[in-house]
Amino acid sequence: MTAPSTGFATSDAPADVVRRQYLASATGDLKALRATLAPDVEWTEMAGFPLAGTYRTPDGVTSQVMAKLAEDWDGWTAHDDSYVVDGENVVVLARYTAVNKATGKRLAVRVAHHFVVRGGRIVRFEQFVDTALVRDAMEG
Repeated sequence: MTAPSTGFATSDAPADVVRRQYLASATGDLKALRATLAPDVEWTEMAGFPLAGTYRTPDGVTSQVMAKLAEDWDGWTAHDDSYVVDGENVVVLARYTAVNKATGKRLAVRVAHHFVVRGGRIVRFEQFVDTALVRDAMEG
């Protein structure tokens, strides 16, 4: 595991940029989250996930992914557990936890995220998740 460095708040190191993204997401700080994303970011939510598709631009990602998750889920959090770093590639083994607002069902699912970081910004993101577990939490 490559942990974020002690100066991660301003570092351009790929793991540090990714860690700032997770912290911003967890606190709902969309401005700080947008600051971690490149202007031409490609953010892909997995096929079968409720928000499946590829989103572009920092505003597009936060308005079409993070804001929509907050509409449908209470306490949606991506917990970044382990980092594997290879140059500009950062793979994070993580967990999503939340409660679906419509059903009241809890979600706890393991995920893997692949980030590509260049020039201190996330240029690409791809999500891998058991979408059946997410759907189960959304169905009454």
